[in-house]
Amino acid sequence: MVIQYINSNFATHFYKNMLIVDVRDSESIDRALKKFKKKFESTKTLKELRRRKHFTKPSVERRSEILKAKFRDSYSMNNEL
Repeated sequence: MVIQYINSNFATHFYKNMLIVDVRDSESIDRALKKFKKKFESTKTLKELRRRKHFTKPSVERRSEILKAKFRDSYSMNNEL
């Protein structure tokens, strides 16, 4: 059953964030749950929630990105043969 909303802005927001898993009659609930978990992980919702849990200043984010880039660069230079 699909509910039609009067406020279309709410409906588009609601359906944009909703996961839909197609399940056949012959499939088990375990298979459907596996599909749901895979789709949920691919949306990176949990990762985003964990990132938003604590506020980090933009300067700190930039600094950590620069440090990560330096690490990747030094790692690739050391492993390059």
